[in-house]
Amino acid sequence: MDKMTVEQVKKLLPEITDEQDPLFQQLAVDSRKGVQTLVAKWRREKQKALLERKRYENMSKLEEEARAAGYEHIAGVDEAGRGPLAGPVVSAAVILPADCYIAGINDSKQLSEKKRFDIYQEITEKAIAVGVGIISAREIDILNIHNAVKKSMQTAISELSVQPDFILFDAMEIDVPFSYKSIVKGDTASVSIAAASIIAKVTRDRLMIQYDEQFPQYGFRIHKGYGTAGHLSALQSYGPCPIHRKSFGPIKEHAGQ
Repeated sequence: MDKMTVEQVKKLLPEITDEQDPLFQQLAVDSRKGVQTLVAKWRREKQKALLERKRYENMSKLEEEARAAGYEHIAGVDEAGRGPLAGPVVSAAVILPADCYIAGINDSKQLSEKKRFDIYQEITEKAIAVGVGIISAREIDILNIHNAVKKSMQTAISELSVQPDFILFDAMEIDVPFSYKSIVKGDTASVSIAAASIIAKVTRDRLMIQYDEQFPQYGFRIHKGYGTAGHLSALQSYGPCPIHRKSFGPIKEHAGQ
């Protein structure tokens, strides 16, 4: 064991899954400082992974309750883009398998852009079905934002390749031909809703980046249509563009420019 270099230990440790592993037992009593630093790091990472798994299990209780009640395909539904001054509102519906585990899943607003994208990829790979509903700024002006959100959610559900028999909504009441439950702050209480929030957010952000190429003067790539100081300044200079929500107060102020 003394002949194994610290660099070799560094490469081997990630392959160890349990402290009872004979190799880990030897490394744990290795007197070299470099090895002990690696062992301590391994233990911290395992503890972090254990806590993350526990958090995921807690966020899966609503889905487990629905399955215990006899439901099989449980969809989480959430939206992104209710508050911006420009661009569409986007909803997503996600059905995850019962044995699914996606580390780090959470309310999309709690995640970095990179983390959202990585988890978005994993959701699309592991989900039983994913549906997306997109309602344009023009239609938001016609329907109002509340009804537009409802329509985007209904569209997302209809786009699922496997229809759900139970739905978890994030604080919404919608007429659907399925049993459902509305959860306040559902994107932090349900893995399915959290998954939907990530799909909706990433989808909408990508659309706003595309709009940024079409209307670069507004900075949509940066603020995604929200009413930041930079966005309001651009409105003052250029007036609204075709993807601005003209029924929203700050846009009405500049509509005559």
